Amino acid sequence: MKNFDKWNNLKKDLDKKEKSYKFKEREIWWISLWQNISSEIYGKWENFRRPVLVLKKLSGYSCIVIPLSTQVKTWTWFCECELDNVKRIALLYQIRMIDTNRFESKIWRLDSNSFCEIKKRLSDLLNLSNRHSPDGEISDECQNA
Repeated sequence: MKNFDKWNNLKKDLDKKEKSYKFKEREIWWISLWQNISSEIYGKWENFRRPVLVLKKLSGYSCIVIPLSTQVKTWTWFCECELDNVKRIALLYQIRMIDTNRFESKIWRLDSNSFCEIKKRLSDLLNLSNRHSPDGEISDECQNA
């Protein structure tokens, strides 16, 4: 059973956190990812922890992350990578912005080839690279871009 009350208490503590973290794109961090609903990925264990890949640094206190899993899955919204000889799956469809108050500890730095592959797969998933609308036509707002 999901424990939303416990998560809510932890969230209040995280909000008060005053520690700042130095982080960079390509790094893998343990974060408190909260208790979510339905098909949204969530953290596990005591502090609702889950490893994430820092995809884009937005400021010293916020970034866009992709949650990681060890469960092997194969669809266009998953991308395999390896961390210290352990296979991980980047859950591209679970991309989100977070505040660094959720950070707990740095695990690893992903190699640049794997990072570029994840970015390419994410771009393909979001249909960013070909500038087409869902019906296959080039969308008006992208014609002159």
